[in-house]
Amino acid sequence: MDSISSAAVHLPSNKRRKIYTKTTINALSDDIISTIFSFLDLIHLVRCTSVCKSWCRAIDKSKSLENAYHKQRGIFGGDLSIPTSSDRSWKRRLHDLAISQHRSCLHTGLVNIHQWKGHSEWIDKCKMKMGLLTSGSGKVMRLWSIERYKCVGEYDFPYAGSLIDFNFDESKIVGLIGSHVCLWRRNERKSIFLSRDGQFSKGLCMSYVDPEAVVGCDDGRARVFDMYGRKWSRIIKMHDGPITCLSLTEDQLLIGGSSCGRVSLSDLSSDQQVTTLKTNDNADLSSLCYNSYSNVLFAGSRAGRVASWDLRMMKRLWEVRVSPNFITSIQHMVGDISTIAVGGIDGVLRFVDQQNGTILSNCIMDESSRKLYRSQTPQSNVTRRKGIRVLEDARFDLMPRISRPLINSLAVGMQKVVTTHSDGYIRVWRFNK
Repeated sequence: MDSISSAAVHLPSNKRRKIYTKTTINALSDDIISTIFSFLDLIHLVRCTSVCKSWCRAIDKSKSLENAYHKQRGIFGGDLSIPTSSDRSWKRRLHDLAISQHRSCLHTGLVNIHQWKGHSEWIDKCKMKMGLLTSGSGKVMRLWSIERYKCVGEYDFPYAGSLIDFNFDESKIVGLIGSHVCLWRRNERKSIFLSRDGQFSKGLCMSYVDPEAVVGCDDGRARVFDMYGRKWSRIIKMHDGPITCLSLTEDQLLIGGSSCGRVSLSDLSSDQQVTTLKTNDNADLSSLCYNSYSNVLFAGSRAGRVASWDLRMMKRLWEVRVSPNFITSIQHMVGDISTIAVGGIDGVLRFVDQQNGTILSNCIMDESSRKLYRSQTPQSNVTRRKGIRVLEDARFDLMPRISRPLINSLAVGMQKVVTTHSDGYIRVWRFNK
């Protein structure tokens, strides 16, 4: 009896384990999902409709999108009544409203900055897509969640080379390491492919659109690498001097900027040069940005100038000096034909009108907010600052460098801009009305 009693005492304690199962959003009914979505604003609802068909169906069924749309009426001007024609017209109205709100916030909205130490050293470049940010220093690349400020992936270099350029999509990351093109799967730390060496002496930049990566070299030639065939497929002569920046469009138009202030356009499908565009001062070009929605190309130079061309007419639209110093990066949000963001070595984040080159706003960090807003986020390594807008005629050279650290690169998303810096910090500038 004693042994039985002892077993009876100990047996339940060993079995007393709860089994937990994950509950996904798919287990919720459309009514519950609709109730959750009713708490979101218009911009976030539009984003949710693109996640999956079930979310889109629940949002349409609940009229949440329509109700949120009505709340926005009159805020940004224009006729915002609910369209009743086609689904395409309805989506176009939503797109226009989202862009209008984005533009308004960049020009006049409140600025909050969240920053964290992303790398131990100089961050060369960053690219942002699908709520994810890829940042690269000389020795490592990292993938970040922009909403959670959390590293979700880290990628080792296959040998002791330095990172020059990179890009990524839904499933893979492509990088130019020294004179090699490397390929990683997004969910794997080590590279799965490394191109052969000796194909070029020095690569200066890279652009990637699946299935091809194009490397701009110091001899003025662009080398095209076939990612699926895993071989260098052809060489395109673009400039007499080094190719300093590259852009490859979805319709196979290769755009290359040079150290002599010229832009060369080549048809990648035929390897034929289309035309050459020139700047006024022939200064070294440092950054290219092509807007596929308006077919307009923007180029930033080491002399602080930004030039714009309409590629349909092959005509220069404007050229303006927007900064007294070297421009390192220019970008715009996908679908926005109104505003571009410009960053450079003076550390001022500028917003420029795409139509005429007018400077719309200049932003720097407010160092007086450093202690007041420190550690306001759930992540202990993230600090929060305020951003301030300053007048264009302000003496930026007299402002402390700590409030305007050098901007190495930037990326633009909905009502936010991400900048990377030589001190290893990543900063997310959030603009709110």
